[in-house]
Amino acid sequence: MTPIRLFSTDLDGTLLGNPEATQRFKAAWQALSPEARPLLVYNSGRLVHDLRRFVDDGVLPAGDYWIGGVGTEVFDVRAGVARHEFDAHLAEGWDRAQVEAVVRQFPGARPQPAEFQNEFKCSWYLTNADRPTLRELRRRLDEAGVAAKIVYSSSRDLDVLPRNATKGGALKWLCAQLGLPLTEVLVAGDTGNDASMFRLPGVRGIVVENAFPELYEATLELTTFNSRRILADGVLDGLCHYGVVCVVPTPAETLISRPAMAPGFQRLFEGTSLGSLNPDEKKFVSTAYEKALVALKKNITPLGFSACSLADNTVRGTDANYRSVWARDGAITVWSTLRVKDEEIRAAQIRTLETLLAHTSPTGQIPANVRIDTGEADYSGVGNIASIDSGLWLIIALYNHAQVTGDHSLLFRHADRLQSIMNWLSAQDSNNDGLLEIPEAGDWTDLFGRSYNVLYDEVLWYRTNVCYAGILELIGHFKQAAEYLRWSQHIRQRVLERFWPTTEAGSKEQVRPHRFADRQFALGDTEYLLAEITPFSFNWRCDVYGNILAFLMHLLDIERARTAFRFMWGVGVNQPWPVANLYPVVQSGDPDWRAYYTVNLLNLPHHYHNGGVWPFIGGMWVRFIHRLGFHEIACRELVRLAQVNQLGRDQEWEFNEWIHGQTGRPMGKAFQAWSAAAFIHACHELQAEPRPGAE
Repeated sequence: MTPIRLFSTDLDGTLLGNPEATQRFKAAWQALSPEARPLLVYNSGRLVHDLRRFVDDGVLPAGDYWIGGVGTEVFDVRAGVARHEFDAHLAEGWDRAQVEAVVRQFPGARPQPAEFQNEFKCSWYLTNADRPTLRELRRRLDEAGVAAKIVYSSSRDLDVLPRNATKGGALKWLCAQLGLPLTEVLVAGDTGNDASMFRLPGVRGIVVENAFPELYEATLELTTFNSRRILADGVLDGLCHYGVVCVVPTPAETLISRPAMAPGFQRLFEGTSLGSLNPDEKKFVSTAYEKALVALKKNITPLGFSACSLADNTVRGTDANYRSVWARDGAITVWSTLRVKDEEIRAAQIRTLETLLAHTSPTGQIPANVRIDTGEADYSGVGNIASIDSGLWLIIALYNHAQVTGDHSLLFRHADRLQSIMNWLSAQDSNNDGLLEIPEAGDWTDLFGRSYNVLYDEVLWYRTNVCYAGILELIGHFKQAAEYLRWSQHIRQRVLERFWPTTEAGSKEQVRPHRFADRQFALGDTEYLLAEITPFSFNWRCDVYGNILAFLMHLLDIERARTAFRFMWGVGVNQPWPVANLYPVVQSGDPDWRAYYTVNLLNLPHHYHNGGVWPFIGGMWVRFIHRLGFHEIACRELVRLAQVNQLGRDQEWEFNEWIHGQTGRPMGKAFQAWSAAAFIHACHELQAEPRPGAE
């Protein structure tokens, strides 16, 4: 492999976002020999004077060159001077005043603050601009005779630049000045304004897992490494893949202490025990990991993973459906155990996926479950209502399985089925607005009264489109993959504008309120994604599970995720154990109350889907916190999750289905597959699983 002699990386959403991961990058980079390491180029939308503060504050290593303003500035760090000869390369045909006059004509366009502007960078906020709008802007600029190009990213940021200015154009110019061939260049990024770097002929690329669909679309058929890690951890993953970095610091070596946290988080964690886990705690987590493997293997059946251990649970009446391979339970269990190196578990993953695919209906519906004793498929679920999320989770699990294992055979053998599944799911968007219309109790909360646009399902729908595009790419259908990536970006925009209400000036929903719910949302601002929206009502409750998933599935950006976390931690959704699925609970007499919540006394306040504690969501909560850059907090929550999994109703280490939200006592079935799998997943992400040779 041609050696890497220059590494050019974006900052926001790539190197920056998780301060602990950024510290890991800095430590790994500075550990490289100065004589042997590649030139380091920061290639950012930020202007050079803004970029400089991350180096001056010690957040990032100095680097060798800085490219700022989306390719409009080049700065030589060693010489300490700007490369002004680059300006002549940009100036040809450029007229900034004319650009401003054109862009101001577009409704909703607002200039960005002065610190984001320079002579060759004309930057605006234009929220959720669609392709026809951008094409019209392009046409008017051409008509005005301006030699400009448009870079639109993050569904908000509009940069109008000289035709010769892009991140890729500036990088190409710099490499020519240095006499470096592009085949010796590696780039990394996360949004559409990074695409020009990846498109340079011969470069190699790192796409971090939190990348926007716009970048995945731009890099179809290009030589890229698509990391399964986010932010700076994804960058390090790619640097290891290309042989630039061989040793990566562990999360335990790059902790951000409480005094070094932002002041708001320092106060948030007051009274929380911090510090590295002591030997007894580490041993306890290792024991919990081994017990989780035992619990998981109790769920291995000839058809795949059962929802709970068949040998350890007594079932009667409607409980008989626990003797099934459930689509959502099975898919989550597959997704959560992909890093486990165990042939028996790997075989159960494949059998689970095959069982569900084999029972796809002619129209593309995935069953809620398949009975293990009879092989009979149940498509209706509780209350004779379709399980909408069955197909969503299956597509997500299939793509992740193919990515991790490198085995694409399931994708090729079931390609027609997979398309029919996507067609069936798409049909649930009956008004073609990008969001699914969910029947009441039509997902995992199958005895709970949510309906129409439900956050949990919309988050999964977004990720399903991204994952299906990935499946199409793996089997060589690039044009169709691009269509799904474009649609996923539309879904993401719709979710953020609908489920994160704001009264901020310029908000699309505030400007054009056309439904009852829109008018109500204009009354306030939220700190999290709302649980549910219908045309005639609104629900300000916080779906804890949905918000966690929104970040883990890369729909929610890290700043919003941190805001949501502060709210959820502040109201104590992790008490008495991590973590309740809903806040606040629905009380009798509340407009959201349903009479059927008393069926089997399941959905009384703090029960089951009505604010019960779910250990499988707790595993995701731990990963959520770790990815935000609070590794110590995540480790403490992992210990608490191990403790609740240990409790048991009849014996220790039952990994129970759910926990009462007030008493903290185990409820539901014992040895639940996804409870064990989610704990395993959290251990792997925190690097807390037992290591070979460790005591």
